[in-house]
Amino acid sequence: MPADQIVAFFVFSLVAAGTPGPSNVLLTTAGANLGVFRGLPTVLGVSLGMGVMLFLVAFGLGGLLLDSPAALEGLRWGGGAFLLWMAYKIASAEGGPGTKAHWALGFLPAAAFQWVNPKSWLVSASAAATYLDPTAEGASGAALALAGVFVAAALPSCFAWLSFGAAIQRFLHNERRLRRFNLVMGALLAASVLWILF
Repeated sequence: MPADQIVAFFVFSLVAAGTPGPSNVLLTTAGANLGVFRGLPTVLGVSLGMGVMLFLVAFGLGGLLLDSPAALEGLRWGGGAFLLWMAYKIASAEGGPGTKAHWALGFLPAAAFQWVNPKSWLVSASAAATYLDPTAEGASGAALALAGVFVAAALPSCFAWLSFGAAIQRFLHNERRLRRFNLVMGALLAASVLWILF
């Protein structure tokens, strides 16, 4: 991958990972409910999960899905339904460690979350279409380079969202405020899903 293309894709990745979306709602919720240190697995899950997805999409999975409109539509609506269910679980959580909001916070849930996140699919498909060099030798090497650059850009962006959630944690020190925060974050997640679906 040429240096200018790496820089361009790094900037794209910073913007894609840093702009509001379902994963950043999840990261902010993790920060507010768990704090920075206990929220780090969520940051790693979002970043690495997205990197794996980007690798697989660039390597050929995206082309297979684009060739099957029914599979693409099923993924879109199934993922949207799952995210709306997750928004409900976050919104109805009481807050604090051990509550039902925390099933979605952690490395594996955050990594798996990328596969039902419509924004992740849109970013992966557009990144592969725009930045993957079809003349490069070895599709796996080119896909791996894209994934590596994306993860390098996503980690600080995701950490910023986690830190924002942790920073407001001190204002959410009582259960009532934390419940309201979870309600707002669940509503934002639902709104982002509806915006992507319609």
